[in-house]
Amino acid sequence: MRKLFDKLSLYTDFYALALSQGLFYQQKHEDRVVFDYYFRTNPFDGGYVIFAGLENLIDIVENYQYDTDTLRYLREQGLYEPFLEYLANMKFRANIYAPQEGEVVFATAPVMRVEGNFIEVQLIETLLLNLINFQSLIATKASRVRQVVGDRLFIDFGLRRAQAWSGMHASRAAIIGGADLSSNTLGGYYHGLPLWNTMAHTWVQSFDDELTAFRKYVDSQPNEQLILLVDTYNTLQIGMPNAITVAKEMEKAGKRLFAVRLDSGDLAYLSKKARKMLDEADLAYVKIIVTNQLDEYLIRSLDLQKAPIDGFGIGTKLITAHGASALDGVFKMSLYNNKPSMKISNDLFKNSLPGRKKLWRFFDKEGYFYRDGILLYEENECETLYSAVFANQYTHVSGLPYENILQPVMENGKRLMEKKTIQQIKAYAQQRLTLLPEEHKRFENPHTYKVGISASLRNVRDDILQKHRNW
Repeated sequence: MRKLFDKLSLYTDFYALALSQGLFYQQKHEDRVVFDYYFRTNPFDGGYVIFAGLENLIDIVENYQYDTDTLRYLREQGLYEPFLEYLANMKFRANIYAPQEGEVVFATAPVMRVEGNFIEVQLIETLLLNLINFQSLIATKASRVRQVVGDRLFIDFGLRRAQAWSGMHASRAAIIGGADLSSNTLGGYYHGLPLWNTMAHTWVQSFDDELTAFRKYVDSQPNEQLILLVDTYNTLQIGMPNAITVAKEMEKAGKRLFAVRLDSGDLAYLSKKARKMLDEADLAYVKIIVTNQLDEYLIRSLDLQKAPIDGFGIGTKLITAHGASALDGVFKMSLYNNKPSMKISNDLFKNSLPGRKKLWRFFDKEGYFYRDGILLYEENECETLYSAVFANQYTHVSGLPYENILQPVMENGKRLMEKKTIQQIKAYAQQRLTLLPEEHKRFENPHTYKVGISASLRNVRDDILQKHRNW
C-alpha cells in the first residue's frame, strides 16, 4: 500500500510528546505498559460497530521513525536535546493484538491491546484513536446503509462533502462497511477502491440542448455502465424523453444504456414515473439510480413507498457519519510494570478494566454471536460472565463454543497479519454480520449485545476499587 503522507511520527497531539519527554527525564520511558482500546457506546443508537482502520495503522507504525527533519521541527518546538537523541534512535517495538479488520465489535469490550515501553505506546495513542475511531464510525454507517440497500448498487459519492483529507479514510471505510464503489480517485490509487463515474449537470449545461449533450456524452465515454443524468432542466418532460431517445439510438448501434440518474425532487414519485416511461419504451433493462442527501432512513422510506430504484449514490450523510459525530473510543492503561492498573471514575460506566486481558466471543447453539467475555490473559476457561456495572446480572457460558477475538497482528514492531485487499476486508465484515442476530441490527431500540467480565477479572478490579476507596 502506498503511503499517503510522510512524517507520520508527528501525527500526534503535542502533549503526547511533552509527556513522553517527562517520562524520559524521570527514567520511566522503558517501563512496560499495556493499554486497551475500547469505545463506550455504539454510534447511531445502534447495536454494533464495524472495526476498521487497522491496515492503515499497522502500515504506519511499522515504519515509525523520527528523521532529521522531524527532529529539527521538534527542536524548534522546545523539546530537549537528550530526548530528541532518544527519539532519533527509537524503533517501534511494541506488540499489538486486534481482531481482523472488518470484525463486528461492541461497546465496552477491549477491541485492541498494545504492549510495549511507556513512550512508544504513548506516542501512537492519538494515531490509533484517530484512525480506528473514524474509520470504524464510517464503516458502521455504511453497513447500516447496506442493510436497507440489500443487493442493489451502493456508491460512495461523498468526497466533495468530506472534512478535507478525512475523505481519504472515509471512502476506504465506506467500502469496508458495504459500499460497492467510490468516486474517490485518490482513494482508488492509494487504497485499491473500485471506482465509479457519472454524468454531471455541468456537462448538460455546456451544450445548447440536453439531447445533444446526451449524444455527445455517449460518444465520448466507455459504453459499459453509462449513466445519463436526467434532472438538469425537467426530469419527466425533457430529461427522460431525451434519455429514451438516446437509449434507442444506442440499441440500434448494438449498445445499451446502463441507467438514468435522479438527483433532485421527489425521488419516489419521479422514479415511479421514470420506470413507467422506460418500461413502455421497452427499456426494462435500464436501471434507475438516485442521489441527493440519502441515508439509511430515507432509503427505507423510499422502499416503503415502493420506489423502483436500482442503485443509490450516498454522499454527505455517509462521509460525515450523519447522526453520530464521533466514535467515543478511548485508550487506557491496564498494566504498569506487570501491576494491574485502572482509571476510576465517579461514573461507573467510565471505569476502565485492569490487567492484561483477552476477549472471547461465545456462540449460541445456532452459531450466532451470543456474548463477549473479557477474561484475564492467563485464564483458560470461563463458566460465568458478570456485568461490569450491575452486580446482580450474569450469564452462564460454560460449554458454549467461543473464539479468541484478539490475535497478534504486530510483534516487536513487525507486522504479523497478512495484508488484505479492501474487498477481502469488506467480505469478512459482511460474513461476520450474518452471525449477528437481527435484533441487534435494527435501527430503533436495538437489543443490547451483552459484554461481561470473568469472576477473576472482577476480583482484580474490585480489589483495586477497594484499595482506592480506603484512601
